[in-house]
Amino acid sequence: MALEDGRRVRLAAELRLTGSVEPVGGPADTAGVVAGFLSLAAGTEGTVERAEEHEREEGPDVREYVRLKSLLDDFGSQMPPGSRKQLEEQIGTLEPAWIAYRQARPRVTVRVRFDNGFVLDGADAALFTSC
Repeated sequence: MALEDGRRVRLAAELRLTGSVEPVGGPADTAGVVAGFLSLAAGTEGTVERAEEHEREEGPDVREYVRLKSLLDDFGSQMPPGSRKQLEEQIGTLEPAWIAYRQARPRVTVRVRFDNGFVLDGADAALFTSC
């Protein structure tokens, strides 16, 4: 499901939010005070205010695969057979990381304003279903 701004959503699972609070525009001396926890029930409905797609991070194996594959594509025909074979073996060992990277879905986070007035920002889109 692609979440878009303005779409009505429902919380798919109960959430328990814990940690410290920071008042918006309030005195700095209360920042970081532990507030306890807040539970949001599954089924709580709200509206998506903002949906952001985050770029997938390339790990070192993915970057090395791209570099070596480019090298093989550009200069493989000019390489000695032994060097070419060694390069192909290196690419083969890095290929699973490349395949996993290509198959990974981009991470989407949302800011949702619930009907009860609460706002949840930076939440993974997988926590929500469409209404």
